[in-house]
Amino acid sequence: MAKEATTSSVRLTSYPTIHNAPLIVEGNGRFSNKEFIIACVMVPYLAGKFLVPGITIGFLSYGHIVLAIILAPAVMISYWAFNSIYPRQITNQVVLPNSKQSSYFVFKDHQLDRAYNPDISGSKRIPMQVWHDAYFEGKIEIKRNMMELLEYRHDWAAFHMTPELFKYVVTRLLPEVILHTTSQDEEQVRGHYDRGDDFYSWFLGPRMIYTSGIISDPDREESLEELQDNKLKLVCQKLDLQPEDNLLDIGCGWGTLTAFAVKNYGCKATGVTLGKNQTKFGNDRLAANNIPSTQAKIVCQDARDIPAEPRGRYSKISCLEMAEHVGIRRYSEFLKQVYALLADDGTMVFQVAGIRTTWQYEDLIWGLFMNKYIFPGADASLPLGWVITKLEQAGFEVKSVDVLGVHYSATLYRWYKNWLSNEAKVKAKYGERWYRIWEFFLAYSVITSRQGSVSLFQITVHKNLNAYHRVEGVKTHTSLDTLKDPSTIQRRTFEPVVCQPVPGS
Repeated sequence: MAKEATTSSVRLTSYPTIHNAPLIVEGNGRFSNKEFIIACVMVPYLAGKFLVPGITIGFLSYGHIVLAIILAPAVMISYWAFNSIYPRQITNQVVLPNSKQSSYFVFKDHQLDRAYNPDISGSKRIPMQVWHDAYFEGKIEIKRNMMELLEYRHDWAAFHMTPELFKYVVTRLLPEVILHTTSQDEEQVRGHYDRGDDFYSWFLGPRMIYTSGIISDPDREESLEELQDNKLKLVCQKLDLQPEDNLLDIGCGWGTLTAFAVKNYGCKATGVTLGKNQTKFGNDRLAANNIPSTQAKIVCQDARDIPAEPRGRYSKISCLEMAEHVGIRRYSEFLKQVYALLADDGTMVFQVAGIRTTWQYEDLIWGLFMNKYIFPGADASLPLGWVITKLEQAGFEVKSVDVLGVHYSATLYRWYKNWLSNEAKVKAKYGERWYRIWEFFLAYSVITSRQGSVSLFQITVHKNLNAYHRVEGVKTHTSLDTLKDPSTIQRRTFEPVVCQPVPGS
């Protein structure tokens, strides 16, 4: 069981399966949408009424609406900036260490040193965006390992909007969310996933699975491979895979789930990915596992180009952490397409990263970092309620939901340790900057997924039809407990898929 410790009134834990937080601080709360809308309406009205001489602007008149559109970016920037700098703190239960900045890091750039060194400028906190950009460029030298440094981030960092972040939101993020074209997806996904299989093997390990694993026992430090095998088993159990099934694995990555399902359940399977390297790796993996191409294959194509006919030809569908890349604009269209591909008596496991509705400003700063540096275009990470509504509107009925944020934290911590162990290889081939970006990403993601800033939703669905025989799904109305108790549903020995060594690893 967990050993407990306290810092002020906040309880700490020491579970072997995760990286336990040494300091837990509730950040500054989000801005109010209601207040923001009022500001967008009233500021242009008051500006037109009192600041534009000789012109009378009526409330909600044509002139008012035009002025509101013109002033909208300025109102947004002003409102976000004010609320992030002078926010409503959720709680104040923890006493910060107030350690010297130099015990965490030192500046190697004179301008940064003059601006943010408290011994020179008197400034106590450096904005997180300024800090991580400077670190990536080699302008900061850290005095602790990245994980420990970020665990104490509230002692040295500020989480507010900066001019650089506003520029990114207005010139990059918003246009991409609004447009979100197929060519944009192809460029971004291939730019990310086709960087090199060796790059990913240096943190994903031999399974080459770029989605969260599953904890089966929080009181034991399971290996990364155990976590991932737990996930593969659980997904297949929820799908109730049978030899006669035809599985579609959307966003299959390097094809691990596809190969695992075919090898252990004897079904047919098709994996779909936009990554060219992933396609070759996945088909090589199928061949290494003696799986004929007539039974399973990995196809390189956009999920939106999967042939629509014949309708309902897949009895089972898995879509694990791919839908984030679809984008908000095309989310409903994508789900309707998947609905048409699924058989009327079929099942889908839909796993998607998401955020909390009651977000904190730290969550926003972290999300903008992720969109800029790690997953450009993945703008559809949203709260669980939003995802459920979209699924139901597309015609699905939700059978079960598991919230897996802490499982992702455990997975990410193992990825982080793998990344550190391959530091020399990464730097030799991809350079210092890429190493630092992913060092920061993996370490910070361990924290954000552990504390709820980001989460993961594994949702099992079927079509919401009168003719769907729901009683036949009772035996697979399963949860994570089945991983602990082999007597319930897991009555078989699973074979891990053969993993071909990655060149350069």
